[in-house]
Amino acid sequence: MRVLLVHPSPLLYSEIYLRLEPLGLERVAAALRAARHDVRVLDLQIFGHREYFRELETFRPDAVGFSLNYLANVPEVVDLAIETKRRRPRCFVFTGGHSGSFIGPELLDHARGALDCAVRGEGEASAPRLLEAIGDPKLETLPGVVTRHGLGPAPPLLDDLDRFPPARDLTRRRRKYFIGVLDPCASAEFTRGCPWDCSFCSAWTFYGRSYRKASPEAAAEDVARITEPNVFLVDDVAFVQAEHGYAIGREIERRGIRKEYYLETRCDVLLKNREVFAYWRRLGLHYMFLGVEALDAEGLRLHRKRVTPNENLRALEVARELGLTVAINIIADPDWDERRFAVVREWAMSVPEIVHLTVGTPYPGTETWMTESRRLATLDYRLFDVQHAVLPTRLPLRRFYEELVKTQAILSRKHLGVAAIRQTASLALGLLLRGQTNFLRSIWKFSRVYNAERQYGDHQRPVTYPMRPPQAPGSARPRPAQLYVHVPSSSGRAGRAEHA
Repeated sequence: MRVLLVHPSPLLYSEIYLRLEPLGLERVAAALRAARHDVRVLDLQIFGHREYFRELETFRPDAVGFSLNYLANVPEVVDLAIETKRRRPRCFVFTGGHSGSFIGPELLDHARGALDCAVRGEGEASAPRLLEAIGDPKLETLPGVVTRHGLGPAPPLLDDLDRFPPARDLTRRRRKYFIGVLDPCASAEFTRGCPWDCSFCSAWTFYGRSYRKASPEAAAEDVARITEPNVFLVDDVAFVQAEHGYAIGREIERRGIRKEYYLETRCDVLLKNREVFAYWRRLGLHYMFLGVEALDAEGLRLHRKRVTPNENLRALEVARELGLTVAINIIADPDWDERRFAVVREWAMSVPEIVHLTVGTPYPGTETWMTESRRLATLDYRLFDVQHAVLPTRLPLRRFYEELVKTQAILSRKHLGVAAIRQTASLALGLLLRGQTNFLRSIWKFSRVYNAERQYGDHQRPVTYPMRPPQAPGSARPRPAQLYVHVPSSSGRAGRAEHA
């Protein structure tokens, strides 16, 4: 069967700071290849809709699968599904991905028959079985599959993360993938899942709080196959278990692999496992993202981060001692006023770290979706990108965006302004000499992308596909079982799944 897998267009934030390869689609492609399907991958972060329709005409796929990792891409995917069915009525059209896993029934309602089904959970385990069942009534009963007739059983977890290494040969123009100064940059995955339960996050609800590890040998082999000089580790929390980090590092060292790495982790994990991060610093780890989220104890409590402000500050000190360049995130609450924005600006300018702001956003699959979404100020999927306010703001909305953009602009100039570029002139020149312009282009995009009038104006656009808020009222904390996509097994394990 000819199968076309499609990643949607970039979101606002990724117009500047990053463009990551569609690692999940590459792994699903590998699973479909193993089942003897003819597979292509098209990344609309790089190519336009014209290229998509050209693929429909030239490749003539029997099935098209859209990735929906981000809620803001829902209208685009629904529109493309409808147009696909118009052009190729016999083509089987489905969707999957992280955000899509939580809203399968409403996606099918929006598509008005153009989507044959939605797939919940990990695609490597489900996609081959799905294609095998096309045209068979049993399709509606497959685990993880959602049709107009209802939901099938809970999806299975992939039994072994070593299976189906990403089919990177299917993604074209790979030099377009980057994150910050790591230009170009590939992505790799050592673990899946998160044992924590932050109220704003859906990683733990998607994976049922499981935590699984690739074998050190397979992880190192995957990195060895990467041709790019830089690698972004997409694990939700890197090196939760220090021994696993050491084991992968030793394999990489044994093979003589030299890369520069960027990873994400938690402040308490960095404090607990400092030595494994020091070891990886020697292997090429240069950049780290820490989700600080809030500066005060009350904010951390509301986000259920299970760390203290002092632990966060100590973690930043450790990262500095290790010589790492650190980016941190602060969640801007829609309830902030001018004074709160000013306090955050003052703090952010006093530390050497790169500070980003994202707007507090309740997403389907998160606890805050169940407790906050009844206050939603908009039902427009496109605004659910953590760069727009979807809850009522204390300040007038336009004023909120003015303060947000003002803060982001000041923090951006700190690291991407002319003065900052002078300090990294040799690095910038090196990128330019190698023909890599992603990072350099991002410097000049800021005022066009982050613009209070643009962000405020986005709220005035007509809404074709309104979101469906949860029906059950309540402000009480929901039971985890109400949120899970992958249901934890009674033993707490699934394949190599385990709690940290």
